[in-house]
Amino acid sequence: MKGIRLWPHITVALVVALLAGLGVAFWIKQDRTASAEELPHAARIQRVDGEVAFADGLADSNANPEWVTATTNQPFSVGDRIYTRDNARTSLAFSGRNFARLNPNTSLDVVSLGDRRTQLALREGSAIFDVGYLAPGELFEVGTPYGAVNFDEPGLYNVGFDDNGGVLVSVLSGLAQVVGLGGTGQINKGEVLTLLGQTAAQIALSRLNGDDAGYLVDDYYRYQYPNSYDGRYSNYDAYLNDPYYYDPYRRNQSYQYVNSIIPGINDLDYYGDWQNVDGYGYAWRPRVDSGWVPYQQGYWVNDYPYGPTWVSSEPWGYAPYHYGRWANVGNQWYWIPAGVNTTPQYAPALVAFVPLDDVNQIGWVPLGPGDIYAPRYYDENWQPHYLTRATVLPAQLINIGIPDAVTVVPLDAFGRPIDPRVVRRIERQRLASVRSTLDPLTLTPLRNAVIHSAWGRGKIDLPPGIAKKLRETQVFLGQDVRDPRYRRDLAKSMRVERVSDKAKNQKFKVRDNEDAATATNGKHDDKGRSESSQRADQRFEKQQNEPRAKEKTTQAPQQTERTQRRAIRAQQRTEEKAQRKAQQQPQAERVANPARHQPQGELMRQPVRARGENSRPQARQQTPQTQPAQKQNKGGASPEFKGPPAQAAKQERKQSAAVQSSGNDQGDGGKGKAKGKGKP
Repeated sequence: MKGIRLWPHITVALVVALLAGLGVAFWIKQDRTASAEELPHAARIQRVDGEVAFADGLADSNANPEWVTATTNQPFSVGDRIYTRDNARTSLAFSGRNFARLNPNTSLDVVSLGDRRTQLALREGSAIFDVGYLAPGELFEVGTPYGAVNFDEPGLYNVGFDDNGGVLVSVLSGLAQVVGLGGTGQINKGEVLTLLGQTAAQIALSRLNGDDAGYLVDDYYRYQYPNSYDGRYSNYDAYLNDPYYYDPYRRNQSYQYVNSIIPGINDLDYYGDWQNVDGYGYAWRPRVDSGWVPYQQGYWVNDYPYGPTWVSSEPWGYAPYHYGRWANVGNQWYWIPAGVNTTPQYAPALVAFVPLDDVNQIGWVPLGPGDIYAPRYYDENWQPHYLTRATVLPAQLINIGIPDAVTVVPLDAFGRPIDPRVVRRIERQRLASVRSTLDPLTLTPLRNAVIHSAWGRGKIDLPPGIAKKLRETQVFLGQDVRDPRYRRDLAKSMRVERVSDKAKNQKFKVRDNEDAATATNGKHDDKGRSESSQRADQRFEKQQNEPRAKEKTTQAPQQTERTQRRAIRAQQRTEEKAQRKAQQQPQAERVANPARHQPQGELMRQPVRARGENSRPQARQQTPQTQPAQKQNKGGASPEFKGPPAQAAKQERKQSAAVQSSGNDQGDGGKGKAKGKGKP
């Protein structure tokens, strides 16, 4: 009887265990789905000039981050830090429409990078932010030691520090909101706000100097679009009249077929062609030599939290290697994007890894259309966390049988730039018996090589004073920081704090500072520069000549060469302006019809304006609004920029006469240098 009575209890226990197991399975499924949504986006380092340092922030807050050399096409994400050394610049792409350009001696940290949320921290230097699109409710803010700058509208913004340590926020176009420690305030187009300290009484607002603003815009576009920029924005009014002329979304065919959230698609038109491929639709084919294979020109880097990540050495090599699939049609390789109506998800590399009998070799093959991919991230112990139930052992791969599609290298060469001479060929019969994997760290030999070896890029030692400043300077943001699961205590480790609610609800008491801030209100020399700009030149030069801790070097030949280049560029801009004035050629003839290149199915084509204003005008379809009226003088000096405008303008004035009187015909040569420098 006792034994019989046990059966109901056992039955109940089994039912409870089964339900518990189903509950756990359901919880795991839901948890993984939520994790996949929380996985942040990745951005692209799209151009590097000079020595640019990169740190992944994996070290804790009490340790010095390990800085390594940043390279073109390198991905970066939440927790990563970028620093430009002397005479260095870098261009970043947060999406296909939002960019930034960091000037020399500038630090930028990534605090948040996800769907409709970008939070950055600026601790040193200056940067230009080119915001091409903001979705409704999207947050794009830059934190500084004195508060946050929110970009409320698409536009061009310059944020940096002046000689006195204050923060300058210049709105070249668009609308910005400053959330400071002493209150909040709005900055309109053509205005510059100076945060001189942490109290509301130390805030100055003035009009932008037209010459300095023109230099900033011209210098940015010359750097960002070296293959197409013609110098038209050297005049600030010309930019205000037609600010969207170089918008890649309106000019490039690639935006018809690829979601604009993907960084790097602005390079595809210049380096390849779109074709309608049978069975796949529109696909992109790079202009490469015969015998070319994807994922062979570049190197692997271990990027936390994504693991082994492909970094291409090809100038276009970002979007096609982290999104979409590759197909071989007629002995030609085509990149097949997911389409403009899909939600793209970043991958460190869309390949399957091929283990071979020889443990000293490793291979990989591009994933083809229809091949599965297992999204994942790794924790600090490099243990994988899979975000879907997709198997990491695919049963079949479309490209495995394509001749030479599998790249095989010695294991000790895996972390170095791929040398074509070490790439080995594998027979198809041998590949038929190999079981590939999507997770490279499941292969023990490769895992040991990845985790315990120092890969590729050289280490950079920052001067102790600079390193300490970047590590310890407190930065304030307007919104809370959301810690991802693989970055615990992110705000604490990056020394980021939210501005108090009291400060956010308090309005700035702005002190107008506008005498000589515009070209019409101040006295001018024979070159048309205001006295305030001359004083800014002198202060900038004095600040530039002050020694940096353990970093002062004598580079007279390089400075002379830079001065000559700037003088040539100044003469070039003068000649281009004269030619355009003489020809009186309508600008509209140079622009393709935006509607023809507008991707179908992507909602909200026009960037959203805040506070009920009209939508952003289509280029050349509406009459631009006139520039806001200038305010009356109220005393004080206009704030100076910490960056290239004042110094370059002064050097250009000094060198222009010398270049013109030298008798050498340098105009064409200067033009050639400006146009051809640094292809993207």
